[in-house]
Amino acid sequence: MKRPETISKLLSANDTGETGGHQAGILIPKEREILSFFPELDSSEYNPRCHLVFLDAGRERWEFAFIYYNNRLLGKGTRNEYRLTRLTAYMRKHGLLTGDDLILKRTPDDEYSISHRKKNQPVRATGGVLKLSAGWKVIEI
Repeated sequence: MKRPETISKLLSANDTGETGGHQAGILIPKEREILSFFPELDSSEYNPRCHLVFLDAGRERWEFAFIYYNNRLLGKGTRNEYRLTRLTAYMRKHGLLTGDDLILKRTPDDEYSISHRKKNQPVRATGGVLKLSAGWKVIEI
């Protein structure tokens, strides 16, 4: 399967912190099409993670953590989920709210960029394949 070049997430109130609840980042579905955008993590390790550097349109550097909370599989807790964390500063700086899209891109050389589209901005045609998954979309593969 070819890794997607661009994915997006339609942000929920939980993602943006509008609910006031504490949450460790944005939930990444366990669907291969979405997970393949990110580097592979070693599931035999306890809560494996990697730090990814994303650049925005102004070339500002943002470091996020891609984490597999696998403590349930290792008999050490109840979680079995992937998350992208450390996004709060980016979302606050750009005033992202429920209904906005967070757009993540990756080059074949594994360089990452981040952008967003406010819910009232028009969607541009990309010519790619669109697949929906709990608010996540594969835009280009």
